[in-house]
Amino acid sequence: MEFVRGQKRGHCTRWRVKLKKALTVKEIAAHAGVSVGTVSHVLNNPGKVRELRRQRVEKVIQKLGYQPSRLARGLRRKTTDLLGVIIPDITNPFFPSIVRGAEDVAFREGFRLVLCNADNDPAKERIYFKDLRTFQPAGIIIIPSLESMLQQEIHESNLPVVIVDRRPKWWTGDAVVANNEKGGHDVGEHLVGMGHRVLAAIGGPSKISSAHERMQGFRRALGAAGIRLPREYIRQVPFTSEAGFGAAMDLLRLDPRPTAIFASSDLLASGVLAAARKCRLRCPEDVSIVGFDDLDFASLSEPSLTTVYQPGYQMGATACTLLLERVRGSLAPPERRVLDTELRERKSVRALDTAAPRATSRGRKRSHHSASE
Repeated sequence: MEFVRGQKRGHCTRWRVKLKKALTVKEIAAHAGVSVGTVSHVLNNPGKVRELRRQRVEKVIQKLGYQPSRLARGLRRKTTDLLGVIIPDITNPFFPSIVRGAEDVAFREGFRLVLCNADNDPAKERIYFKDLRTFQPAGIIIIPSLESMLQQEIHESNLPVVIVDRRPKWWTGDAVVANNEKGGHDVGEHLVGMGHRVLAAIGGPSKISSAHERMQGFRRALGAAGIRLPREYIRQVPFTSEAGFGAAMDLLRLDPRPTAIFASSDLLASGVLAAARKCRLRCPEDVSIVGFDDLDFASLSEPSLTTVYQPGYQMGATACTLLLERVRGSLAPPERRVLDTELRERKSVRALDTAAPRATSRGRKRSHHSASE
């Protein structure tokens, strides 16, 4: 691109932009004194070209600043070296770890990622999927939105697709998830083992498979210990700090007040910690708190948060590896790869006397004053 002086009007000189014509493979071949086919091989499969000839073509390419068009190459091949990634919420710090894992594998294998944020909006998610198809990607990785309805679009696209983290009921293809049920079960066993009997839980939306599985595992552990989790001691809210704060404010006013709260994401747990401070309750002396994810801030909070680690980076890397297997022609049956979780004990859980009272089937609300004592 260059600026060219145009007509002068009054005291002003008009300038216009002159775009340089893009170089073609044919022009590169003419400058290097080789055939168009040789240039094409240098660009796409250099191992087929003798070294001296390849070096000559590469010097011309470097001297002229030639950049091959990925889009044009994709049109010829009917596919590109691009991989699409659709995530539901870019502000949730867990999802970027998945993207990072996928990107590292993709880059190493010569592919590039195009990232789309759906804002947990199924309509926006559908638009992004259709838009990605116009780039002719080799495949797409999707962390589904809350009410994702992409089954028809995926079926019609005939593209390799891998679902990560959340698995909608309609999905029967490749998926990479964490062992959420085991993670929730480990939390329940830990809290029961620490003597807690009046327990509460803040889960994510029940339509999200990972949220449902975490709560299911938590309930199973309590049931094995003969402990009920009354409905009044359960809240299901979006995975945000604000939602965790509001839910915890309700739970901390119940009578008997829960001695421990399982927040099924670290963002929810951060809201619970804030609610405890608002009610002038100490963690873990007055209320124990456990999260899920093991985000970076979990070990740095005050107190440091006991939480369940789930391997976001490995989930992304595994999903991309599986996707590239499909891109390269694998016809193996659909896989559901489940990565293990790990309870990481820190300072937010206190051991209690096992004779502590249990939650009744009807939790009564405390006054705000009594919850703050």
